[in-house]
Amino acid sequence: MRRIARLSVSTGLIAAALATTTAAVAHGPTAEQRVDGVIVVAGNTCTWTNAATSADPPNTLTVDRATVNRPGGDLGCDGGITATLNNNPAFTFDDTAGTARADVIDISGQQSFISCRYKATGIVWDRDGTTRKYVNRAFTATRTSGSFLCPGSVTTAAGDASMLFH
Repeated sequence: MRRIARLSVSTGLIAAALATTTAAVAHGPTAEQRVDGVIVVAGNTCTWTNAATSADPPNTLTVDRATVNRPGGDLGCDGGITATLNNNPAFTFDDTAGTARADVIDISGQQSFISCRYKATGIVWDRDGTTRKYVNRAFTATRTSGSFLCPGSVTTAAGDASMLFH
């Protein structure tokens, strides 16, 4: 039971963290300074849509956590997990290399009475063709606070998260 609780909390936190830092978008003159995100971890999925960004790619931008988290946003996860993005992640883009980089993602997750908080730094995303959809490379988030039931770190596999800027 204890192991299942750890797995569920870890899954939710990773999903939420990646959701905050993941999405895709078409490149063109009708950009809306918005981002959608999704992440799947151990069978649990967290998503959000239409979060506000401070600019359009390839300009450096930040994602506004108030428009990701509820009640201003629609961040939601399956599996009975709730998640919160604790920072406004900054993204930089290298269009020549077809990559993006998120500076820090700070996420909290809760399932039942178990709360965990994780941070990941320097997350690299690969662009999908000529779109503004970016897919994550593998990364590890480290626990910064929370229950002793929370794993010390959680790893997200490559391709388990995406960001769509539009």
